[in-house]
Amino acid sequence: MTSKYRALTAKEIEQLIRQGCNCKDWSKLEVAEGFEAGRIKSTAFSGSIKLGAFDKEISLFGGISRPTGISNAVICNCVIGDNAYINNVGSYIANYVIEKEAVIENTDVIAVEGESSFGNGIDAAVINEAGGREVRIYDQLSAHIAYILSIYRHRPKLIANLQKIIDEYTTSVISSMGLIAQGARVVNCGEIKNVKIGPYCIIEGAKKLENGSINCSGEEPVYIGSNVIARNFILCSGARIDDAAMISDCFVGQGTILAKQFSADNSIFFSNCECLHGEACSIFAGPFTVTHHKATLLIAGLFSFFNAGSGANQSNHMYKLGPVHQGILERGCKTASSSHMYWPARVGAFTVVIGRHYTNPDISDLPFSYLIERDGEGVLIPGVNLCSTGTVRDANKWPERDKRRHAFAIDLINFNFLNPYIAQKMLNGCEILESLKATFGKQCEYCTYNGVKISRSSLEKGIDLYQLGINKFLGDCLIKRLGELQFKNEQQVYQRLLPETNIGQEKWVDLAGLIAPEQIIEELLGNIENGSVYTLDQLNQVLQLIHDNFNIYQWNWVVKVLEQRIGRKIENLKIKDILDFINEWKTSIQKYEEMFYADAQKEFSLTTQIGYGLDGDEVVKKSDFQAIRGSLEDNDFVCEIKRCIAGDIKNADSLISQMKKL
Repeated sequence: MTSKYRALTAKEIEQLIRQGCNCKDWSKLEVAEGFEAGRIKSTAFSGSIKLGAFDKEISLFGGISRPTGISNAVICNCVIGDNAYINNVGSYIANYVIEKEAVIENTDVIAVEGESSFGNGIDAAVINEAGGREVRIYDQLSAHIAYILSIYRHRPKLIANLQKIIDEYTTSVISSMGLIAQGARVVNCGEIKNVKIGPYCIIEGAKKLENGSINCSGEEPVYIGSNVIARNFILCSGARIDDAAMISDCFVGQGTILAKQFSADNSIFFSNCECLHGEACSIFAGPFTVTHHKATLLIAGLFSFFNAGSGANQSNHMYKLGPVHQGILERGCKTASSSHMYWPARVGAFTVVIGRHYTNPDISDLPFSYLIERDGEGVLIPGVNLCSTGTVRDANKWPERDKRRHAFAIDLINFNFLNPYIAQKMLNGCEILESLKATFGKQCEYCTYNGVKISRSSLEKGIDLYQLGINKFLGDCLIKRLGELQFKNEQQVYQRLLPETNIGQEKWVDLAGLIAPEQIIEELLGNIENGSVYTLDQLNQVLQLIHDNFNIYQWNWVVKVLEQRIGRKIENLKIKDILDFINEWKTSIQKYEEMFYADAQKEFSLTTQIGYGLDGDEVVKKSDFQAIRGSLEDNDFVCEIKRCIAGDIKNADSLISQMKKL
């Protein structure tokens, strides 16, 4: 903004009056050097006013150019930057800093009343609709800090100190002046009250925006479209709110889309969510939460890397003490069309939920499963989703669909499909299934576990699938660790295998996309409680360091599990032990490829060709199908997975050859 202003000359005042302008006190209106009075028409001024220089044209939609300046407006207590364009303000603009090259046209009211924190400090009642897990939103809220705020409520000092840190930030942004930043465009809108609008944001046709912050940049602008209503909100860079979406008491993360009449209340959405048509109430939508269908309701739950089917919904109300129940669908879960779940429930990672479930299942330690309804009961098929083409495709597509510029990424997302958190779940799953086998015996067709039934054959297959997944993960890590170097002797091999620290050898947690050892998270939480970490910058720096050290911590976990499976301490391993394990991994990876390929083959069966070649015979049907879908052999995704597996096996063979020479 211009730093030097001067008073109007008598000649300029006369010209402004001739052009239909008026002001209660012209002495309170100051202008920048280069100010051109001819660019200000039919405008009423009051309060303290500062105007920049207007000497350019600005381009509008459709290639139309207009001279910058102000016309047909009421302006009260504003600072307006160089070459802003303001035209046809229905009521008034009050208490705003409008930076250079901003555009405001055909808009009713833009005003700040009193002091505002612009949405910062609002408590969103997430996960539990009845309250108790509120997340205090602010401009740079990450999924991980929100996770701590909502999940660790059993540590009151931690929550109090975190809220105090956020309150200090909120106090720092309180102002009686709003902002429409450089290059922002506000066109054809209704009411905008107590809203801070970031650089190059585009707001077209919004109906009402109240008490919010829109944080963006030229590289990642925010778009707000027609008939949007938003109250008590914060939007992050790259977000898009459009098509009459309605949000209240919400945080919207980077690259997230809420559109097509979607409505949300007391909910938080983190990076790259995409929510259309349906509704959300009191949800924690971790990164890549997706819902696309009109009849879908997400309520009182924690979701992450989640995809909701048409008509999927949950019930958090047993009509006794109110809507006090909550649910957890861990990373990568999906719900099929018309699925329904009674909360409370907890579903393991990468599980598909099909049908209606009333038994409050807790199956967190049985990931990659199918939870289906059969004769009114929940039946679990453990591990079967591990080698599903859809699961692998999901894991590959998430990093490709990340819309954020990573230099400014707020959420620290770990995209690894297999990691210590997931692998530990599979280890737990093996123990659970083995225990069920022993308890229920061979004569029992079904056993029960935490609200679900599991068949005898599913038990045995689930154990095999989890063992395959664990071997794949451990072998992947081992080959990557050893394949990075050329070894001259056995000692170099053993040295490379030694862990750098002991951090990460025990339990791991998933903080809504940040995969980390519980030990290091506990240390951070303790430091917040004792006051060692007392600013948002410090907190973010520690979380970034944890994220950056993931590979170090992961290897420490892998070492411990390898020792258990091989039966020797890492320092006592023999080359033969390593070669045996790599060969076991090769067997697992080849079996994995066979299962993946067999699952992909289902997409090219005769059944999937129904509806093709409508006016022809079987030959035409096959020809039409191939013209649209291609063949399994030339499918890009299938070919890419096969190339990756072939590359992994080639690296393993190279490593085996090298180590045999030592």
